[in-house]
Amino acid sequence: MRGITVVVVILLSVFIFSSCNNGLSGSKPPVVSIKIDNKEYDTRLGTYCWNGNCVDTVGPVELLNDKAPVQVQAGEQIKLNMEYTPKPNEIYLSQMKNVGEKEIKLKHNQFKAPDKKGTYFYVYSVRWLDEENENLSHGDAFYAFAIEVQ
Repeated sequence: MRGITVVVVILLSVFIFSSCNNGLSGSKPPVVSIKIDNKEYDTRLGTYCWNGNCVDTVGPVELLNDKAPVQVQAGEQIKLNMEYTPKPNEIYLSQMKNVGEKEIKLKHNQFKAPDKKGTYFYVYSVRWLDEENENLSHGDAFYAFAIEVQ
């Protein structure tokens, strides 16, 4: 009987603690990489809120100050990878060049590099929203990366 009580307490504890984080595991948001021509490159995690912990960072350009941009060809296919379940239910990609910013449409988590030469900064923003209350976010993060079109 004592063994059954211990098992029930353990299972109940696991259930309670797993429901507290709304299905989001880990102490930080998942890693995101970009894949170009079968090579993977890391992105930099920026500002995020995850499991009740919020961290504020500098903007994407400053965040990448010490990191060389990934060299790409004009029009080359770039894929964003996140090995994590559940997947975020809101995803945005913004491109910054000089002082302008524009949203980039993703198709199957992919987009094409610009045709013009230059360095481009990107912000990949993701959110895990509650399915019943769209105003409730369980977690969010932004990831920064830069490419240089040759």
